[in-house]
Amino acid sequence: MGFRRRTRRRAIIAGAAVAHHEDRKYAEAQQAPAEDQAQAAPPPAEPAQYGPPPADPADQIEHFARLHESGAMTDEEFAAAKAKVLGT
Repeated sequence: MGFRRRTRRRAIIAGAAVAHHEDRKYAEAQQAPAEDQAQAAPPPAEPAQYGPPPADPADQIEHFARLHESGAMTDEEFAAAKAKVLGT
């Protein structure tokens, strides 16, 4: 019985030492990125605003023409939409 007890005790102590060592490495690894971020340049003051590209007038008129052909737009609505796209 004495041999098993000593073996278990050694295993427990060795396991605790390894776990403590791993915890210490993990803690040091967590501190390193925080220090790197403190030394990094500050972020830009104003992020760039991106939006969709402006629509091509020819594509818009073609879309309105399809709607007009399908009967979804009347002649007057098509003419008004086309004038709006062309800026007249």
